[in-house]
Amino acid sequence: MAETTRPQMKPYIEAIHAYVPGKSAGADGKPLVKLSANENPLGCSPAALAALAEVAVPAAYPDPGSTALRDAIGEVHGIDPARIVCGTGSDELLNLAAQGFAGAGDEVMFSRFSFSVYDIAARRCGATPVEVDDADYTADVDALLAAVTPRTRVVFIANPNNPTGTYLPCEEIGRLHAGLPADVLLVLDQAYAEYVAPEMDDGGLELAARHDNVLVTRTFSKIHGLAGERIGWATGAPHLIDALNRIRGPFNVTTSGQRAAIAAMRDNSFVRASREHNAAVRQEFTSQVEALGNHGLRAVPSEANFLLVLFEGDVSAETALHAIAGAGYAVRHLPGQGLPNALRITIGTQEQMNSIAATLRQLCEGAR
Repeated sequence: MAETTRPQMKPYIEAIHAYVPGKSAGADGKPLVKLSANENPLGCSPAALAALAEVAVPAAYPDPGSTALRDAIGEVHGIDPARIVCGTGSDELLNLAAQGFAGAGDEVMFSRFSFSVYDIAARRCGATPVEVDDADYTADVDALLAAVTPRTRVVFIANPNNPTGTYLPCEEIGRLHAGLPADVLLVLDQAYAEYVAPEMDDGGLELAARHDNVLVTRTFSKIHGLAGERIGWATGAPHLIDALNRIRGPFNVTTSGQRAAIAAMRDNSFVRASREHNAAVRQEFTSQVEALGNHGLRAVPSEANFLLVLFEGDVSAETALHAIAGAGYAVRHLPGQGLPNALRITIGTQEQMNSIAATLRQLCEGAR
């Protein structure tokens, strides 16, 4: 046996493909309009900006329990603050959910074309990631339930899903939960929930309030426009929150982040305006993409702040990626997630989306 000369990475860590963030520059380094990371084109609430401008004391640690923020979240959503935990974005909380309830010999399950962090979260704690077949880019509840084994410990569902934008209604989420064993943790990743019309709520928060095996995560990075502050939260039964509190970072949300999130949480008018803007511009852009259907372009139905565009004709996704970059925009190509024929395009302003649609139209017409 050869003698090792340096610390050896654990095999399950070595198997991780590091998360790749959305680009904001072209191959030549030229800055591009960033429509690759699902950020809010309207920015953030003026109230949140004002909170960020308040004088803080950098030498003092932030409130380790994010007490005032949890109170604000509880007030808005009708949740006992004791059943809420805050994190460094929802990413930290997703990783903690896997770490707290799965390990070597266990399985962590998710649908194909899901958020890439789920695979990382599973491997990070030594568990086996299990990817289950989808149904036309949407999580398939029957397939997920059929894939459950005695080793299944955690099931991740993003609703709406990233990167496809597809959505499971309340009935399907309820059916998935009802079909899971009581000792399997269902994690509902609702990073884009605020973009969904209120009447289409998937019932996740209610499930988390009533059952011992449901954890819901949300973030301030998307509709609230605070991606740079890295703030997320989760809610579930007391023993779930206790587990996450045991292993989270002790001062994981900054003082400025807590203040900004409190202000953002209470600015319902900004959230409503962002949701309405997104819905209108997304609908128009979807129509523009569907008008190119005879060239093989297809828009996957989305309830999020992005659209997954499939290229199933003469124009490839890679060709379109370069053409869109030439027009000044960065969008997301995801061959590493099994989507070489697709681009995920964040919904920006109407002008930006019209420009991208015009680029796609010109590209298709030139491919005749």
